[in-house]
Amino acid sequence: MGKLTVRALRAVLVVVLTGTVFVQALMVWALVSGSDPEDGSLPLAALRVLTVLGIGAVQVALVCVWRLVTMVRRGTVFSHAAFRYVDGVIGAIVAAALVWFAVAAVNAPGQRDDPGVTLIMGGIGVAVLGVALIVLVLRMLLAQAVARDVEAAQMQAELDEVI
Repeated sequence: MGKLTVRALRAVLVVVLTGTVFVQALMVWALVSGSDPEDGSLPLAALRVLTVLGIGAVQVALVCVWRLVTMVRRGTVFSHAAFRYVDGVIGAIVAAALVWFAVAAVNAPGQRDDPGVTLIMGGIGVAVLGVALIVLVLRMLLAQAVARDVEAAQMQAELDEVI
């Protein structure tokens, strides 16, 4: 991975992380201050809490991706230490999907006249879970690469002994 690619990805991660922290702080402020003019049509407090939790899941994924990029840059990504961060990304995606399903459930009573919206929201949640499955497959590929790397190191050690 080139230096320009790493820098660009890190810049994007910093911008997204900064934006999520800002939005999260605004949501917490709206919850704590009590200055929210809730008209009763939607339970805004519940949606704000779910937003804070969902953004937290995104932040966990961002930090894990940052760590993985660092490992790629150092050439240590094909090690057992990388699994912790890949598992963190998978967990964050699953958590985000669960938060999304909760948002759909909170929003569902207001959609009695048009249940299609709730179905679409459920479909989006399933799609997010699909992304988690894709990352799980990529984790399996990483496991195979680590196993091959260990095997190659053992073979190289045996070859060095013979020579």
